[in-house]
Amino acid sequence: MRGFDISPLLRSSIGFENLNRLVDYASRIDTGDAFPPYNIEKLSDGAYRIQMAVAGFARGELDITVQENTLIVVGQAAPEVDGKERQYLHRGIAKRAFERRFQLADTIKVTGASFENGLLNIELVREIPEHKKPRKVDIGTGLDALPAAGEARLAAE
Repeated sequence: MRGFDISPLLRSSIGFENLNRLVDYASRIDTGDAFPPYNIEKLSDGAYRIQMAVAGFARGELDITVQENTLIVVGQAAPEVDGKERQYLHRGIAKRAFERRFQLADTIKVTGASFENGLLNIELVREIPEHKKPRKVDIGTGLDALPAAGEARLAAE
């Protein structure tokens, strides 16, 4: 019997714990080109890194945009610098235009990017807002437990 592998669903989503939302997004994924190849690393409890192999591209030919909860990475090769077109005997380095989209959770923020040795590194961090963090509620006794009700009783007396 063959098992069901959901790892392709997890490749372009970062910070999601809600499987229903993840499956909904996966149903809308375009299963086309897989260029450029990339890794998603979990660096620590709330830190992630997307590492894309963009060999042949210069820093100025890459563009990173965050729009709502979508990270968009675009690579557009610039025209030849000297004005003449190169003649290749073998072209093994794919330097074609691409657009890669990553769906981010509400709590994931892009903190920076770096480009070194043909690898584009995009740093991400999970930031949970104060109003979404768990907090302790003190348990009082009698009138202390319900301040509004206690004040109403005192005003009535």
